[in-house]
Amino acid sequence: MADNVESQKAVAKPASHAKNDFEKDKFILKQLVTKDFKIKYRRSVLGVAWSVLNPLLMMIVMSIVFSTIFAQGRNGSVTPELYPLYLIVGNVTFSVMSESTNQALMSIIWASSLLKKVKVHRWVFPVQKVLFSLVNFSFSLVAVALVMLFFRVAPTWHLILLPVCLLLLMCFCMGLGMMLSALAVFFRDVMHLWSVVITAWMYLTPIFWTTDFISQMAHWIQVLVVVNPMYNYLQFMRDIFLFNTVPSAFTFGLCVVWAVLALAIGCTVFHKTEHKFILYI
Repeated sequence: MADNVESQKAVAKPASHAKNDFEKDKFILKQLVTKDFKIKYRRSVLGVAWSVLNPLLMMIVMSIVFSTIFAQGRNGSVTPELYPLYLIVGNVTFSVMSESTNQALMSIIWASSLLKKVKVHRWVFPVQKVLFSLVNFSFSLVAVALVMLFFRVAPTWHLILLPVCLLLLMCFCMGLGMMLSALAVFFRDVMHLWSVVITAWMYLTPIFWTTDFISQMAHWIQVLVVVNPMYNYLQFMRDIFLFNTVPSAFTFGLCVVWAVLALAIGCTVFHKTEHKFILYI
């Protein structure tokens, strides 16, 4: 009987310990996101309003520059009247990935002083940066709603799929962010290289140009565009916001594949290298 009691305690203790660790990580994530939010908008006159104004101003500028060239695709899939909505949905979606990965890339290096003093799970820092970008994205959705209202685009039931797309996109960004944050600790050149990659990625993604132009590209470029992860996430978002349709099985499948693949690679790289972080930060 005594042996049974001891064995039950031994099992209960790790479970309780894991629960405490989860609550601790959850608390730290919340505090870090709140801290970043306060720092970003500290001493700003407009504050959070910038998260709404920024995508709106970018949409206006880019619409003026590109509407004549890209608004009417060869097959007429996007009319000039809907081009601003097409543009802002693509822009805010790509910005989530760009902002979250750029911030996650430096998260371990920025947290070096804290990591040397406090025992905390290191994955918390890149994940926190991705969650903060999601908070900013939620404010950007206000700008999308204003554009829909201005151009009289009525929302449909397809928007209930938005959480699904965001979950997959966040998993993709977390995986990418964890991998980049780990690599940046050992190779500081990654931070400079990633800015070049993001720029090239932006032009390879149909943010301001329509997908009708893919057929006019060289075959190898067409392949790069279609397998581009952000092409699929943008297509998912535009299907539910603009085209009022359920994303195709192919688009949804690729979104899932990229999310799982990025998360698997990111977690693997991070787990295999995190024990050496303290030696390089």
